[in-house]
Amino acid sequence: MTSRKIMLLGEIGVGKTSLVNRLVHGRYRTDYMPTINVEIYTYNLPETDDRPAVTLLIWDTDGNFGQTIFSSVYLKNASAAIIVGDSTRPATLKAMAGLTTGWREARAGRPLSLLLNKSDLFPDTDTPELPEELRAETTEPLFKTSAKTGENVDVAFHATADAILRRGL
Repeated sequence: MTSRKIMLLGEIGVGKTSLVNRLVHGRYRTDYMPTINVEIYTYNLPETDDRPAVTLLIWDTDGNFGQTIFSSVYLKNASAAIIVGDSTRPATLKAMAGLTTGWREARAGRPLSLLLNKSDLFPDTDTPELPEELRAETTEPLFKTSAKTGENVDVAFHATADAILRRGL
Protein backbone atom coordinates (compact mmCIF):
# COMPACT_ATOMS: atom_id res chain seq x y z
CA MET A 1 0.00 0.00 0.00
CA THR A 2 1.36 3.42 -0.91
CA SER A 3 1.15 6.47 1.36
CA ARG A 4 0.65 10.13 0.58
CA LYS A 5 1.14 13.16 2.81
CA ILE A 6 -1.65 15.74 3.06
CA MET A 7 -1.18 19.04 4.89
CA LEU A 8 -4.21 20.32 6.83
CA LEU A 9 -3.92 24.10 6.98
CA GLY A 10 -6.04 26.91 8.40
CA GLU A 11 -6.44 29.42 11.19
CA ILE A 12 -6.85 28.49 14.86
CA GLY A 13 -10.32 27.21 15.69
CA VAL A 14 -11.58 26.45 12.18
CA GLY A 15 -11.99 22.76 13.04
CA LYS A 16 -8.97 21.08 11.44
CA THR A 17 -8.51 18.62 14.31
CA SER A 18 -12.25 18.00 14.54
CA LEU A 19 -12.37 17.21 10.82
CA VAL A 20 -9.50 14.73 10.97
CA ASN A 21 -10.96 13.11 14.11
CA ARG A 22 -14.31 12.73 12.31
CA LEU A 23 -12.53 11.12 9.36
CA VAL A 24 -10.14 8.83 11.24
CA HIS A 25 -12.15 7.97 14.36
CA GLY A 26 -15.71 8.64 13.16
CA ARG A 27 -16.47 10.95 16.07
CA TYR A 28 -16.83 14.56 17.03
CA ARG A 29 -15.36 15.66 20.33
CA THR A 30 -16.51 18.64 22.36
CA ASP A 31 -13.45 18.75 24.62
CA TYR A 32 -11.28 21.04 22.53
CA MET A 33 -7.52 20.67 22.78
CA PRO A 34 -5.51 22.99 20.53
CA THR A 35 -2.87 21.43 18.30
CA ILE A 36 0.68 22.42 19.14
CA ASN A 37 3.03 22.35 16.13
CA VAL A 38 1.72 19.30 14.24
CA GLU A 39 -0.08 16.01 14.85
CA ILE A 40 0.04 13.22 12.31
CA TYR A 41 -2.93 10.94 11.62
CA THR A 42 -3.16 7.95 9.29
CA TYR A 43 -6.21 7.00 7.31
CA ASN A 44 -6.40 3.97 5.01
CA LEU A 45 -8.42 4.21 1.82
CA PRO A 46 -9.27 0.80 0.38
CA GLU A 47 -8.73 -0.07 -3.25
CA THR A 48 -11.58 0.75 -5.63
CA ASP A 49 -12.06 0.26 -9.36
CA ASP A 50 -10.65 3.76 -9.88
CA ARG A 51 -7.96 3.90 -7.20
CA PRO A 52 -5.36 1.63 -5.60
CA ALA A 53 -5.33 1.31 -1.82
CA VAL A 54 -3.57 4.29 -0.25
CA THR A 55 -2.68 5.45 3.25
CA LEU A 56 -3.15 9.14 3.88
CA LEU A 57 -0.65 10.70 6.28
CA ILE A 58 -2.59 13.76 7.43
CA TRP A 59 -0.48 16.47 9.03
CA ASP A 60 -2.80 18.51 11.25
CA THR A 61 -0.96 21.80 11.74
CA ASP A 62 -1.09 24.44 14.42
CA GLY A 63 -3.09 27.45 13.21
CA ASN A 64 -0.37 29.79 14.50
CA PHE A 65 1.91 28.92 11.59
CA GLY A 66 0.16 31.17 9.11
CA GLN A 67 2.35 31.88 6.07
CA THR A 68 5.50 30.67 7.85
CA ILE A 69 4.37 27.09 7.21
CA PHE A 70 5.54 27.49 3.62
CA SER A 71 9.17 27.93 4.67
CA SER A 72 9.14 25.05 7.15
CA VAL A 73 10.38 21.51 6.81
CA TYR A 74 6.81 20.29 7.43
CA LEU A 75 5.96 20.73 3.74
CA LYS A 76 8.66 18.31 2.61
CA ASN A 77 7.14 15.51 0.50
CA ALA A 78 3.60 16.88 0.84
CA SER A 79 1.42 15.66 -2.00
CA ALA A 80 -1.58 17.91 -1.34
CA ALA A 81 -3.13 20.41 1.02
CA ILE A 82 -6.59 20.80 2.49
CA ILE A 83 -7.16 24.38 3.56
CA VAL A 84 -9.96 24.94 6.08
CA GLY A 85 -11.96 28.03 6.94
CA ASP A 86 -14.82 28.56 9.40
CA SER A 87 -18.07 29.36 7.55
CA THR A 88 -19.13 31.64 10.39
CA ARG A 89 -15.87 33.67 10.64
CA PRO A 90 -15.09 35.77 7.56
CA ALA A 91 -11.52 36.51 8.75
CA THR A 92 -10.68 32.80 8.45
CA LEU A 93 -11.90 32.81 4.85
CA LYS A 94 -9.53 35.69 4.11
CA ALA A 95 -6.74 33.61 5.69
CA MET A 96 -7.75 30.70 3.40
CA ALA A 97 -7.06 32.94 0.42
CA GLY A 98 -3.54 33.70 1.68
CA LEU A 99 -2.83 30.05 2.41
CA THR A 100 -4.10 29.10 -1.05
CA THR A 101 -1.68 31.54 -2.68
CA GLY A 102 1.15 30.34 -0.43
CA TRP A 103 0.48 26.69 -1.29
CA ARG A 104 0.40 27.40 -5.02
CA GLU A 105 3.74 29.18 -4.80
CA ALA A 106 5.45 26.67 -2.48
CA ARG A 107 4.11 23.46 -4.01
CA ALA A 108 3.15 24.39 -7.57
CA GLY A 109 1.12 21.72 -9.35
CA ARG A 110 0.15 19.90 -6.15
CA PRO A 111 -3.57 19.39 -5.48
CA LEU A 112 -5.44 21.58 -3.07
CA SER A 113 -8.95 21.37 -1.66
CA LEU A 114 -10.84 24.10 0.20
CA LEU A 115 -13.20 23.30 3.07
CA LEU A 116 -15.79 25.68 4.47
CA ASN A 117 -16.25 23.99 7.83
CA LYS A 118 -19.02 24.37 10.42
CA SER A 119 -21.74 24.30 7.78
CA ASP A 120 -24.11 23.10 10.51
CA LEU A 121 -23.91 26.65 11.94
CA PHE A 122 -24.55 28.34 8.59
CA PRO A 123 -27.95 28.39 6.82
CA ASP A 124 -28.31 25.44 4.42
CA THR A 125 -29.30 27.58 1.48
CA ASP A 126 -26.39 30.00 1.77
CA THR A 127 -22.70 29.86 1.06
CA PRO A 128 -20.48 32.30 2.92
CA GLU A 129 -19.21 35.27 0.94
CA LEU A 130 -15.76 34.28 -0.25
CA PRO A 131 -12.94 36.83 -0.39
CA GLU A 132 -12.25 38.21 -3.86
CA GLU A 133 -8.89 36.37 -3.96
CA LEU A 134 -10.71 33.03 -3.73
CA ARG A 135 -13.58 33.93 -6.07
CA ALA A 136 -11.40 35.38 -8.80
CA GLU A 137 -9.16 32.47 -9.74
CA THR A 138 -9.95 29.46 -7.63
CA THR A 139 -10.50 26.27 -9.56
CA GLU A 140 -9.86 24.03 -6.57
CA PRO A 141 -12.71 21.92 -5.22
CA LEU A 142 -14.72 23.70 -2.54
CA PHE A 143 -16.58 21.60 0.05
CA LYS A 144 -19.06 22.71 2.69
CA THR A 145 -18.25 20.46 5.65
CA SER A 146 -19.28 19.89 9.23
CA ALA A 147 -17.03 17.97 11.58
CA LYS A 148 -19.97 17.84 13.99
CA THR A 149 -22.44 16.15 11.61
CA GLY A 150 -19.88 14.54 9.30
CA GLU A 151 -21.26 16.33 6.24
CA ASN A 152 -18.85 15.95 3.28
CA VAL A 153 -15.83 15.11 5.47
CA ASP A 154 -15.15 11.74 3.82
CA VAL A 155 -15.98 13.18 0.41
CA ALA A 156 -13.43 16.00 0.76
CA PHE A 157 -10.56 13.77 1.89
CA HIS A 158 -11.34 11.07 -0.69
CA ALA A 159 -11.50 13.67 -3.48
CA THR A 160 -8.13 15.04 -2.41
CA ALA A 161 -6.62 11.55 -2.44
CA ASP A 162 -8.09 10.92 -5.89
CA ALA A 163 -6.55 14.18 -7.16
CA ILE A 164 -3.14 13.14 -5.84
CA LEU A 165 -3.29 9.78 -7.56
CA ARG A 166 -4.68 11.22 -10.83
CA ARG A 167 -1.66 13.51 -11.02
CA GLY A 168 0.70 10.62 -10.30
CA LEU A 169 2.07 12.19 -7.13
